[in-house]
Amino acid sequence: MIDSSQLVVPGAAVLLAMLVLLIVLVVRRRMSDHAFTRALDERGERLALALWATGERYWDYHVPSGQLRRLIGVAQRSGDGGLLEDALQAEALIHPDDVATARKALATCIDDTSSRYHALLRVTDGESGWCWVRVRGRVVERAADGSVLRIAGTALNVTETREAERERQIAAEVLRSMSEAVAVVDAEFRFVSVNPAFLRMTGYSESDVIGRTADMLDSDQHDAAFHAQIRLQAANEGQWSGELWQRRKDGDEFLAAVELRTVLDAELDTRLHVAVLNDITQHKRTEQELRYLANFDTLTSLPNRSLLSERLSRAIIRAHRQDKRVAVLFLDLDRFKDVNDSLGHAAGDRILRAAAVRLQETVGAQHTVARLGGDEFTVIIENLEHAHDAEHVAREIINAFEAPLVLDDRREITISPSIGISLYPDHAQVPTALLKHADTAMYQAKAAGRRTFMRYDDNMDIAVRQRATLSGALRKVLDRGELRLVFQPRLSLASSRITGVEALLRWFSPEHGDIPPSDFIPLAEESGLILEIGEWVLREACMVLGRWRQHGLDAMTVSVNVSVLQLLRGDLPEVVARVLADTGIPPHLLELELTESVLMANAEQTAAKLHAFRKLGVSLAIDDFGTGYSSLAYLKRLPITTLKIDKAFVDELPHDAEDAAITSTVIAMGHSLGLTVVAEGVETEAQMRFLAGKGCDEIQGFWVAQPMDALQCLAFIRNWRPEGLPRPPSPARVALLP
Repeated sequence: MIDSSQLVVPGAAVLLAMLVLLIVLVVRRRMSDHAFTRALDERGERLALALWATGERYWDYHVPSGQLRRLIGVAQRSGDGGLLEDALQAEALIHPDDVATARKALATCIDDTSSRYHALLRVTDGESGWCWVRVRGRVVERAADGSVLRIAGTALNVTETREAERERQIAAEVLRSMSEAVAVVDAEFRFVSVNPAFLRMTGYSESDVIGRTADMLDSDQHDAAFHAQIRLQAANEGQWSGELWQRRKDGDEFLAAVELRTVLDAELDTRLHVAVLNDITQHKRTEQELRYLANFDTLTSLPNRSLLSERLSRAIIRAHRQDKRVAVLFLDLDRFKDVNDSLGHAAGDRILRAAAVRLQETVGAQHTVARLGGDEFTVIIENLEHAHDAEHVAREIINAFEAPLVLDDRREITISPSIGISLYPDHAQVPTALLKHADTAMYQAKAAGRRTFMRYDDNMDIAVRQRATLSGALRKVLDRGELRLVFQPRLSLASSRITGVEALLRWFSPEHGDIPPSDFIPLAEESGLILEIGEWVLREACMVLGRWRQHGLDAMTVSVNVSVLQLLRGDLPEVVARVLADTGIPPHLLELELTESVLMANAEQTAAKLHAFRKLGVSLAIDDFGTGYSSLAYLKRLPITTLKIDKAFVDELPHDAEDAAITSTVIAMGHSLGLTVVAEGVETEAQMRFLAGKGCDEIQGFWVAQPMDALQCLAFIRNWRPEGLPRPPSPARVALLP
């Protein structure tokens, strides 16, 4: 039998052992939990340190209390731990303007099934400043009812990156809005990036160019070596700038101003080239047009005064070195103003263009022909050995203009130049003086009868001053009553009777004496005074004829010369009609004389006015016939009644065979057209008898009578005796007759 005390001991031992084991297990479990917790803490710390190293900052937000716990630093490992944390109310950190954003993000996180938090906020940086942070997190703890208790996450300071991104966006926007084309190419000159302006300029799309080489834009105006040199310089020196012809997608070419710079991509360790292109095609074209306008005449494309002066200066320098002469020919188109006024400025421009072409063709492309303005042209002739070489060129120019100018509308116009010549070094040493002297000589050529040339001499300056003085005095002649008319009778060879007279204008100035019509008539035409003077002449001649009619000369006619300016610019038909009405002269007793060159140069335009005169009953005569270049077709169409043979063809009659042949032909032609033929300048009986033998209708000249004033002429006509056509008495003797 076992003792009960003996049974208790073993049971107690078992319980004790079990208790010890339980204690050991608990201790071990606690030790294990502590190690696990410590391991978790170490891992969390390492994670926090890792986040800290990347710039991310850990935070833990308790939703019910609004308290935020955050990692603010890492302590040095000299003692007690490594992480520094603080805890505070979250909204105390947030910029007031961003509090609403933070609350909205929190509400979204709580309501969203993804339980994620995301916001971009400004928070205090602890130094009275603000920084931008990107906050991200998610729900890490919920209550039993599912409500959110805690949210944890990280925050990253993005102030610098945000500024960089903002700058990048601004730069990208600027690049997109730039009018200049910008392209980025790699080291192989393959396109990496282009802006919209580049696409607009070239006509390509972005997909067309990215990845392709820049030679797709190369123009054939530059060879391959040129493009290779550009790329080599960009690679070696890091830059290139210049002008470059490029080709668009449609094949059109444009001139671009290119700035090329090389930049280094630090991340990829590669070189990129940034090219900025400006289309300067229109700018260059405008620049060329301005340069052209500064140096060339837009109407004729000839050099203008500026370029002429430059070329003349260079010609003088070359002539000085080579001991040669330079000639300046100054040309003015005769009566161009009248032609321009009658045909219109458009036709005048066509005449100037045709004259410029004729002039350049005559002197050759090696000589400078310039237009100074209006109808004035200048020619520079270099490498002259002798002075008469310049006269030879001037003669060739005048001969070249004998042929009509053919205008764009196939109309033909005959116009002649007057030319003045000056020589270096004979007349002047500088361009301005040479041009001035040539201009002076040109006016002398006009005064000499036009369609000729004159070489400058010092006496011409005196003539120019006299001309200016006369021009001033001419403006006062009507007010002062200095003009008068003289009359030269016309003899009918068939009836041996004085049938008419020609009214001739004379000017006597108290200061300058008797002034020849050849001196003052051109001045009156140039100044426009011929319109007023011409009407005075017409009225005065008709008034004289009216007084003669009171003395019984009912059939006597009077001829009045008409200037081209009167015919083309004035309302001459109305003036004539008014004068005839005022003076009571029958229209058939008035004859208007016009020069052949005026009629032929403007036949179509003057025809209407000539027909208006004929409707009035006024007779029309061609004066100085044979000195111009008539078109018989026009002559036939014009309502002419009289041909007057010029004195130049009468002077050598009857001995000069050529003059005799010309005069005979003109008489026969005039009669075939039904015209009256009058010979001017008859001074000898032999001339009279030759003309009478050829059937000339009337003669006029000193053999019949010199020009006389009205009273002398009236007495001469009344005392004319036709028997045997004796030489009539002189005007002085006639004046003594009763």
